[in-house]
Amino acid sequence: MENLNLNQNKTFTVRKMTRLAMLCAIAIFMSLTPFGYIRLTPSLKVTFMHIPVIIAAMTDGMTGGIIVGLIFGLTSLINNLTTIFAPVFINPMISVFPRIMIGVFSAMVYSKTKNAPLTAVVGTATNTTLVLSMIYLFAAKTFANISKIAEGSLLKILIGVALTNGTLEIIAAVIIVTAISKALEKIKRQA
Repeated sequence: MENLNLNQNKTFTVRKMTRLAMLCAIAIFMSLTPFGYIRLTPSLKVTFMHIPVIIAAMTDGMTGGIIVGLIFGLTSLINNLTTIFAPVFINPMISVFPRIMIGVFSAMVYSKTKNAPLTAVVGTATNTTLVLSMIYLFAAKTFANISKIAEGSLLKILIGVALTNGTLEIIAAVIIVTAISKALEKIKRQA
């Protein structure tokens, strides 16, 4: 996996644009199908949407991670407009910013370590931590009212969500990102 970082040339090559377009298309496809979000309860979803962002950050550096993260964020905002959580996720600090930061932190970790499982953990933790933190900072009362929970209990509930959903998402991301990175490295060696 050591040579997977293809961001040595800072310009957008046709190969890089094609790869990013494919990852953006995968993110959009995932956002429109059950492949991106698995609903556990009416108000609780486990997501795999961050995985294309992590892959983009690994293959195309911070720029790639930010672009695919932006697509993830925009699809999150749009998808949530039709849910009871629209008043929460209409705020781009909740729906878009954390998704962009997945690309930033994943690219930073991967460029320093070349470690796909660690990058998957950091990218996933970035998503979970930032989304839940931004909900608490910007929309605690609204989220609590919609969820029909006491505002004073919200922090404990969000921490519980982080521990349960976050753990499941990290495990899935480590498995999937590691498998994809091994496949990409094998393809690169054969080319």
